[in-house]
Amino acid sequence: MRFLLTEEQRDFARSLRGLLAAAEVPAVVRAWSAGDHGPGRAVWGRLARTGVFALAADEAGPLPVELAVAFVELGRAGMPGPVVETVAAAVLLGRLGDEELAKRLLPGLADGGAVATLTLPGGSPYALDADAAAYCLTVSRAGELRSAGAGAPVASLDPARRLSVPVAAGPALAAGAAVSAAARAALDWARLLTAAQCLGVGEALLARTVAYAKERTQFGAPIGSFQAVKHRLADTLLALEFARPLLFAAALSLDPGEVAAAKLAAGGAAYGAALTALQQHGAIGYTEELDLSLWLRKARPLRDAWGTPAACREAVLAGRR
Repeated sequence: MRFLLTEEQRDFARSLRGLLAAAEVPAVVRAWSAGDHGPGRAVWGRLARTGVFALAADEAGPLPVELAVAFVELGRAGMPGPVVETVAAAVLLGRLGDEELAKRLLPGLADGGAVATLTLPGGSPYALDADAAAYCLTVSRAGELRSAGAGAPVASLDPARRLSVPVAAGPALAAGAAVSAAARAALDWARLLTAAQCLGVGEALLARTVAYAKERTQFGAPIGSFQAVKHRLADTLLALEFARPLLFAAALSLDPGEVAAAKLAAGGAAYGAALTALQQHGAIGYTEELDLSLWLRKARPLRDAWGTPAACREAVLAGRR
């Protein structure tokens, strides 16, 4: 079987890549890290006009392959903000069967007018960018969906991932088996789209490292001509290319075990790309002035977000039993 993206899907990816390249995302990331959400919200609005968030609220159901394509580009650009959490919240609301709640919250998420963050059983206990979100939702292990506020901030390896402990407030918006089932579906979507982000981050790191290896000279020759460097870059490329079909296969099936396998492979490949980038760049890779550092600091947090490698391995094994 030969699996390829359609021409329409490739055009969608190219349009997003062009939009994000023109948006000067590194400057947006630095502003977001400092607590200035204005530039990020502006890019968010442009993404919404392309239909990225509407894909999660489609009447026939979310479109997983198109969303995976979009989130690879978001990862490649290093887009900040709770993009995964907003889509996962839309999936959760769409699966609840509560028409009144969905009618009240979904339109804002679909058109980009509202940002959402979300915590779920099986995910991180910390809310991402709750200070920037119009809706902060949390689902308890007892199956209660509640609104929450941002609590105490928590340090993150990536300054653009602003974490806090959510503080549930007010009565439950919904409760019961329907909430638990919707939360499981939302968790799978969050893992899938985080895997797509990881793939994009890994590709961005590899591209920057290859370009640097062609420019940096040692002993009178570009370091990219050295066999050891070539082997390391080739291994990084192989890991990313191995993760790609797993990602899109998981998008087609939405099987929890396949989604976990895709997350495991893409997260590991992104983290490996970060290690390669740092090794080839040396200490300059850590400097704030170099844009590379923005992607370096994303790789490990994204690898662990919405399912650590251990949790994903457990989910893969559970799917094979």
